[in-house]
Amino acid sequence: MSVVPVVPSPSCEAVRPRPTVAVVGAGAAGALVAIHLCESAARRRIPLDLVLVDPAPEAGRGAAYATEDPELRLNVPVGGMSCYPDDPDHFRRWLCLHGESTVTARDFASRYRYGSYLAGTLGRAVIAAHGTVSVRRLRTRATGCADAADGGLELSLADGATVMAHSVVLATGPAAGRAGWAPAELVASDRFVRHPWTPGALDAVGTSGDVLLVGTGLTAVDLALALDRPGRTVYAVSRDGLLPQAHAVAPLPPVPPPPGLAALPLHLLRREVTRHVAATRRAHGDWRPALDGLRPEIGRLWQGLTDDERAEFLGRDASRWNVHRHRMAPAAAETIARARAADRLRVHAGRVVSATPHEDGGLVVSFADGRELQVAWVVDCTGPGLAADAGGDPLWSGLLTDGLAAAGPLGIGVSTVRGRLLDGRGHRERPLFTLGAPRRGELWETTAIPEIRTQALEITQSVLAGLIGAHGGRGDTDRPAGSGYDFPPAPPGGPSSLIDDAFSVKQ
Repeated sequence: MSVVPVVPSPSCEAVRPRPTVAVVGAGAAGALVAIHLCESAARRRIPLDLVLVDPAPEAGRGAAYATEDPELRLNVPVGGMSCYPDDPDHFRRWLCLHGESTVTARDFASRYRYGSYLAGTLGRAVIAAHGTVSVRRLRTRATGCADAADGGLELSLADGATVMAHSVVLATGPAAGRAGWAPAELVASDRFVRHPWTPGALDAVGTSGDVLLVGTGLTAVDLALALDRPGRTVYAVSRDGLLPQAHAVAPLPPVPPPPGLAALPLHLLRREVTRHVAATRRAHGDWRPALDGLRPEIGRLWQGLTDDERAEFLGRDASRWNVHRHRMAPAAAETIARARAADRLRVHAGRVVSATPHEDGGLVVSFADGRELQVAWVVDCTGPGLAADAGGDPLWSGLLTDGLAAAGPLGIGVSTVRGRLLDGRGHRERPLFTLGAPRRGELWETTAIPEIRTQALEITQSVLAGLIGAHGGRGDTDRPAGSGYDFPPAPPGGPSSLIDDAFSVKQ
């Protein structure tokens, strides 16, 4: 893709090229970056070509928000899911204008509705920025990234094309897991569903036959809800056999932790956090406000640990932290409780060691403790891989191999400074950024919308600051994202068609 020049006015003394920013990935993280880039560039009158690279049919949804199953709801209340850090009511207002007039900030919206919200907000941002920001969707995958001769970056695409960009934002989301826990005979079986959120992956599972879910986190909860049928038993197994806790129906405000935690070694940090939780429970009757108060501090606490302490946390504490930190919506928890009471959902601690075909077409799964289980299907719910290239993604594999990126602590994600990638020499000289799951090694808590939206805004500011320095523009007309932003009446086509209409302007 060539850089498109700005058409000069009669008073222009020189023609400045329009800078190009490529965002790889158009799920939630990519959509949030694109929203802030469009709005901030338009406010600051910075001409910009924005290219979104993602094969998905609709921007904003990604794997997380593509499901149309109304049973599958967000795990964060409406009040925590706004696109704008300083406007927490933004998503609730959108829901009110799109048929849910009684929704409150404490409610839990469906995943599909949230995908529509992201798509609609992006569509409006694209339309509002038209004339200053030119937006294109390339429905393909990025397979490589290399230095360009002009100091920018060159993206290689799966369809053989290339994109030349002054800045690149890698919003690729969590890496696919390798299913390293699964024995070879299970991986080779056509009764094994390795990537359950791939469109159509669960179609063959149908409505009959027992199912084993390996993993008991939020993915397993979602699939237990989706696969629950009369006459079917869904089994869920993990090392600890622990399901996520539930959100409170009437949540209390967060309780801040005591000061000075970031300076403590892990064994003392563990003790102080335990005391904080116990004190909060005594004072308020609930442990949740203590963990909610810790959330803004997690990045600093994680960065204060040594690699040995981080490894100890992963082996000893991470499972219980995740169970209490990443919670089920109350309605989901009630449905799960009913399924367990009716014996349609059975949860166990265990480890799969083998799987052999059964004569009826299913599988006999054996566990380390000697138990066996006959099921029709096995579904991998262990979640994403921790390494940036865990799923063999050629883009991340190439970046790491070529030294344009460096693995993060303990090999988790990649190393960055404020979202800007460090290369193999520890330098951050390239305009190459990432957010969300790839930063897990340095931040630990970085996969939820409240963290991702803040990172998206921070990256937007860094990208535009670099473009102002290199290409000119006005740097004094910005205002905080979300300030004063509201919705006009919903268009007849709704948010899903709006985003397609916005992109069709430039296609």
